[in-house]
Amino acid sequence: MSSTEANVAITAFESSTVLNTDHPFWQIIRTVPNFPKVGIDFYDITPLLRSHIDSVIDALLATLPEGLLDEVDCLGAVEARGFVFASLLAGRLGKGMILLRKPGKLPPPVANKAYALEYGKDTLEMQNNLPPERVLLVDDILATGGTLTTAYELCKSAGHTVMGALVLLDLVELHGVFPVPIYTVLKA
Repeated sequence: MSSTEANVAITAFESSTVLNTDHPFWQIIRTVPNFPKVGIDFYDITPLLRSHIDSVIDALLATLPEGLLDEVDCLGAVEARGFVFASLLAGRLGKGMILLRKPGKLPPPVANKAYALEYGKDTLEMQNNLPPERVLLVDDILATGGTLTTAYELCKSAGHTVMGALVLLDLVELHGVFPVPIYTVLKA
């Protein structure tokens, strides 16, 4: 990582430490204690998807700096709920998508990378024969950063430029500095 990238990453992380737990979406999100395992609080965002999707997409777009979308060629959709947000955003913006999926879901050739989750291990794959593009990663929640970091590394190894990551909820205490800016609606 260059010193410029490091400064951007540190600035993005420092600004993410301002929590916004008073956002109206918190009235809709359900917290499920001890799921998927003891000691983990799961933030269930599915109520937002049932009846507030336009507001969620508007809020996601509002977090992006002016002009960034002009620089983005496509959205990097991270399985699984990142597919939902990326699809809705792509449709509204007229942008394409690159899929970052669980193993065995994409036709070859694929690149893959294993990573650790806060409650286990997983692997992401992406097609390895796409022309280089400027990508905005999209996912639902940033927790430990394992999934988004892996998505970032896969995109870079395939020749893409990652412009940032857009997430609905950033759990700022669970991850360290990310290599590109994180744009988020909710912070906890």
